[in-house]
Amino acid sequence: MSTLKIREIQPEDNQQVAEVVRMVLVEMGVPKVGTAYEDKALDDMFATYQHSRMNYFVVEDEGKIIGGAGIAPLIGLEEKICELQKMYFLPEARGKGLGAQMMETCLKFGKSQNFEKCYIETIPYMESARKLYSRSGFKSLEKPMGDTGHYNCTMWMIRDI
Repeated sequence: MSTLKIREIQPEDNQQVAEVVRMVLVEMGVPKVGTAYEDKALDDMFATYQHSRMNYFVVEDEGKIIGGAGIAPLIGLEEKICELQKMYFLPEARGKGLGAQMMETCLKFGKSQNFEKCYIETIPYMESARKLYSRSGFKSLEKPMGDTGHYNCTMWMIRDI
């Protein structure tokens, strides 16, 4: 019987969440500079997402964090556009529909916070993620939006929520 559960991040999840994000980025060969890998927020994700119109969700399996994703206002366009942030899953979480469930959880939260659109940045060789985003209604953009600081993320997408 599966004990997979999507829930809001708690303070005791910080270390596991940081490890998940960094492990996946290393696995994918993502540069450590100009990406989420070097974000200072990564080591205290609970505190990072304890602000207005922000939330981070984790996927837990028998006490182990195996993935997560967050929603926050897009810096520079905070009023109307949110950003899907730091959505990463360990290999054992993939292929189970958790990405789509997490996306739905995040977008529902974004809508509850009166955002009109959701933006995401990614890297060209994260093909599975890009397919999920497309299936979820995200469309490609020609250039980045906002001021995320992730200059190595060279693919940008947006959708209405």
